[in-house]
Amino acid sequence: MTAPVVVVGGDAAGMSAASKFKRDAPDREVVVFERGEWVSYGACGLPYYVKGAVETLEDLVSVTPEEFVEQRDIDLRTNHEVTAIDREAQTVSVDGPDGEFEQAYSELLIATGARAVEPPLDGMELDGVFTLHSMQAGADIRRAIGLETPAVDAREVASDYADTEDPESVGIIGGGYVGIEMAEAFAERGLDVHLFEMLPHTLQPFGANAAATVERHLREQGVDLHLDTAVDAITGDGRVSAIAAGDADVPVDLALVGVGVAPNTKLAEAAGIDTGETGAIATDGYGRTNDDHVYAAGDCAEATHVVTDEPDHVPLALTANRAGRAIGQTLAGDETPVGEIAGTAAVKAFDLEVARTGVIEESVAREAGFDPVSVTITAPSRAHYYPGGSEIEITMLGDRESGRVLGASMVGREGVAKRIDTVAAALHAEMTAQRLSSLDLAYAPPFSPVWDPVLTAAKVLAGKLE
Repeated sequence: MTAPVVVVGGDAAGMSAASKFKRDAPDREVVVFERGEWVSYGACGLPYYVKGAVETLEDLVSVTPEEFVEQRDIDLRTNHEVTAIDREAQTVSVDGPDGEFEQAYSELLIATGARAVEPPLDGMELDGVFTLHSMQAGADIRRAIGLETPAVDAREVASDYADTEDPESVGIIGGGYVGIEMAEAFAERGLDVHLFEMLPHTLQPFGANAAATVERHLREQGVDLHLDTAVDAITGDGRVSAIAAGDADVPVDLALVGVGVAPNTKLAEAAGIDTGETGAIATDGYGRTNDDHVYAAGDCAEATHVVTDEPDHVPLALTANRAGRAIGQTLAGDETPVGEIAGTAAVKAFDLEVARTGVIEESVAREAGFDPVSVTITAPSRAHYYPGGSEIEITMLGDRESGRVLGASMVGREGVAKRIDTVAAALHAEMTAQRLSSLDLAYAPPFSPVWDPVLTAAKVLAGKLE
């Protein structure tokens, strides 16, 4: 009898792979081991759960464990942690509620995701200090700011955190996605927000121009920015009371550390699975590792960047879902590439939308062998006479030699988060700026001027590239 396909990790990549495999090969067996209780949930929605815009953690779940088992015939085992991989025997060691056991596999998918980085700061262990990369953390933070964590079913966690006083201020360490989204969430709940970023700007992947616009808006919303400021320690006597940065101690009642994520590669590396220069698991175009029977996908794995054609690590939901689905199809007998990535992303910063795709830093473009040229334009989001419009700022980067568009970043109050998709499509098609500027995009006064801002940016870039 053929051993089952085994998946380690029950979130986006793992469950997408298992579901697709079972649809395409219904007579074969797939076993998924998840060390926690939650599967197939949207961690990117946690800031909105903390804010109160999402009522329960259950709302973040795409498919429940019961649905995977009963409707999709997947052998899903929650609260089971894979502790080792024996590639020669093609088995995994599993620690579950009933003890340890070995599980054979024919093919193995490592989908262990990523974890929140915890910097080596004094005070990380203090009460009132949080990271945000799990459902439990979301419940703890929400409880800490005075919001209920209602029980929906057995998986709804009761917060481990109990506070005796309502917090009035919070210090956020890190000005990336989590830091910006959580600044809005905390401000919405009435807290004074201090945001610390060791680099000159927040939202580094979105470029300096977009970041500067966001920073002005954050200050308008009452966020106290501490830019170009390294945090030395989190201080307090058993409980956080201040953020020590430079010569100042900023009093806070809570602290959130959001300095990024790191791929969970310990299990893979212990088994001799190669990692790449990014630190994530190295894979080929089909998600295979250096072992032909072992695949990797999601936040623990590298992917190929569509512009540079080099391995990159951009842990985003679509990348994980798409790669998992492709690997499931491959394991069922139809070899399917996992696809390239452009790093396309969007973030909400209070009233602003910020988005980016491709390569937007000239230094990165040069390192990849391009001769970069960039332009920055400002254009209206709607026809000038139609009420309610606002300005969109676009920075677009191109290659002087080929005329090819390399990437773009955008910021504005409306129409940004989806307009970036036009540029992302252009990157995958390797369009020149001239070609992008000639696309027949939709026009109607409530949605766009005649010349959409993307077309205007491409037209200006094409002129500069000539």
